[in-house]
Amino acid sequence: MATYKFVVLTNAKPGEDAAYHRWYDGVHLGDVLGVPGFVSAQRFEIANASDFSGYKFLAIYDIESDDPQATLAGLMKRAGTDAMVISPAMDPKASTSLWRAITPVVKPRAE
Repeated sequence: MATYKFVVLTNAKPGEDAAYHRWYDGVHLGDVLGVPGFVSAQRFEIANASDFSGYKFLAIYDIESDDPQATLAGLMKRAGTDAMVISPAMDPKASTSLWRAITPVVKPRAE
């Protein structure tokens, strides 16, 4: 089975950071991980001035699937329904991309 990273860049609406984080951490991550093929997730906040087109938050989801497009279709089918409510605190502009692993995880050699 192939492994993928689904990368999502988002922002909260102005003044809505607390509500956005409560929803994302307390509701949305669980909803996404309920989609077959999604196996883990981790969120990040930008820590430097690198250009990410104005995005402040990053979520990386691990997917294990022989058909990643079907996995993403399962996600999109749920998005915006009772199975995956989208918070009004999230800015609707988001950037997503799917990345396929081309090497195993590389760790430093033991000395």
